[in-house]
Amino acid sequence: MAAAAARTRFFFFGSILFLVSMLACGWARAGSLSVNPVRVMLSDKRPVAALTLQNSGGAPALVQLEVFSWSQREGKDVYTPTREILATPPIFTVPAGGSQLLRVGLRRPIDPQRELSYRLYLQEVPPPPAPGFRGLQVALRIGVPVFVLPLVQASPMLQWKAATMAPGKIKITAANSGNVHVQVANFSVSQANSALPPVTRQVAAYLMPGQSLDWIVKANLAPGATLRLAAQTDAGNVETDLVLEKQ
Repeated sequence: MAAAAARTRFFFFGSILFLVSMLACGWARAGSLSVNPVRVMLSDKRPVAALTLQNSGGAPALVQLEVFSWSQREGKDVYTPTREILATPPIFTVPAGGSQLLRVGLRRPIDPQRELSYRLYLQEVPPPPAPGFRGLQVALRIGVPVFVLPLVQASPMLQWKAATMAPGKIKITAANSGNVHVQVANFSVSQANSALPPVTRQVAAYLMPGQSLDWIVKANLAPGATLRLAAQTDAGNVETDLVLEKQ
């Protein structure tokens, strides 16, 4: 009975996943596994890219690859299984202290007007539990964005708005009218010509073409007030004045 209970706990907790999202180039790390680069950019001139997965742990790691088409709807990420991206090898073992070279390539024509977006997931497959195992066994998962540039010139176009909400709250909206994604790392808002410290938000959010995202911040301001917004994005830093609108 105890062994059966232990196995039940393993399969239940084995479904817990840790998703690692990184803001910039470098290594994405989850437990003993790390991958570089943390974001893949494909184009007509670069249809295939390589990644390196390293295992710094003391035991081999069995890993499988999954690819999803990535879109956004009403501010939410939507993932759909796809075969438009080929990722190889689909399943492999990384030895302790070793590494594995991965390749990612596009299997469909490039969209001439708009960027294509995908997520490559590197899913660790945990080994079977030892006899009598009782505890938590976690499967690690790393998500790597894969973007395919359009044939036309690629450019994000980010517009910001601010509007009053309930008393003491305002809504900050970022809308991307460009044809490629933009990643917002953080932003801060402050009242123009005020000595009060700015309100800062760490968001680490991707914004797809034609989509918008909203954030609620605490600020007791009336419509018509002028706000100073500063933001850091992967397309460059932003500094602009916003007139607070009435919701």
